Amino acid sequence: MTDNNTSNNSGGGNAGLAFIVGGIVVVLAIVAYFVFARGGMAPETKDVNVDVNLPEVSAPAVPGAN
Repeated sequence: MTDNNTSNNSGGGNAGLAFIVGGIVVVLAIVAYFVFARGGMAPETKDVNVDVNLPEVSAPAVPGAN
């Protein structure tokens, strides 16, 4: 009985998986940059003009209060 096992599994089949995981990491890094740093762009200023002047509303006259 000899122990001559010549199967050398060095994990070379994981290169595709490593490429996919690396791509996902790069995409997530780019998304995080735009979410947290807003891509280095200045925030857009918006002109907010709200008019709250309402016409005066009077209560209806009470009948027989003359």
